Amino acid sequence: MILTLIGVLFLLPLLWVILASIDPNAKVSLQLPEKASMSNFQSVVSDPANQRAFVIGLLLSGGQAFLTVIVAGLAAYPLSRYQLKYKKPFMYTVLFMTALPITAVMVPVYQLFIILKLQDSLWGTMLFLSAAALPYAIWMMKNYMDAVSVELEESAWVDGASVFTGLRKVVAPLMLPGLFTVAIFTFTASWGNFFVPYILIQSPEKLPASVTIYQFFGQYGMVEYGKLAAFSLIYTIPPVVLYIFSQRFMSEGFSMGGASKG
Repeated sequence: MILTLIGVLFLLPLLWVILASIDPNAKVSLQLPEKASMSNFQSVVSDPANQRAFVIGLLLSGGQAFLTVIVAGLAAYPLSRYQLKYKKPFMYTVLFMTALPITAVMVPVYQLFIILKLQDSLWGTMLFLSAAALPYAIWMMKNYMDAVSVELEESAWVDGASVFTGLRKVVAPLMLPGLFTVAIFTFTASWGNFFVPYILIQSPEKLPASVTIYQFFGQYGMVEYGKLAAFSLIYTIPPVVLYIFSQRFMSEGFSMGGASKG
């Protein structure tokens, strides 16, 4: 009964978002709309600034996820396959960096961006988001790579394949569930990241959707609740679609069964 009550309490904000998105006169309180309308969605979708913000958000999150998966895979390979002298301390360092709050490093990072003249740069922001996601991605990728038998690579080496070819054609296909899991986690983390783009990007036309959502909070306490709810629902579509299409790969990745089957 307690868990049911907690679940209902968590569903109430979601119910408000759904009802407010179709209510032209939405308020902060939960209420049924007098007349359902799609005007809030039409206003949000037809705004060129919102369209640009969504495209920028997809480029930032998608590019960050792609870079993180590639670099994390290359970094996890020697950690998984070779007996390195300082491997355990390095892994503990990576584990510590996963718990390091992003707010603790933003001041020196911002100063570094000014020195390198990367402030207000989408590419620079993408690179920093990729670097921030690497510790967690390397730790996960190394565990997935451990589940792939090294004998399969040795067979490829006997046939004349190089180390990189074995990684690309043998290891990567077998740990595909792990790749999807890391990509989804990094994408969703970047997609919902407000703090980093807000600090590193100054031009309003370069801000992603995670930052521009605050445009609906006007001055003097005036908030466009209907448009805010409609924007929020549209904002959840990319990660939800990604989860739906990658659900099978993620379940295999969590169970560590995708690689061991190979």
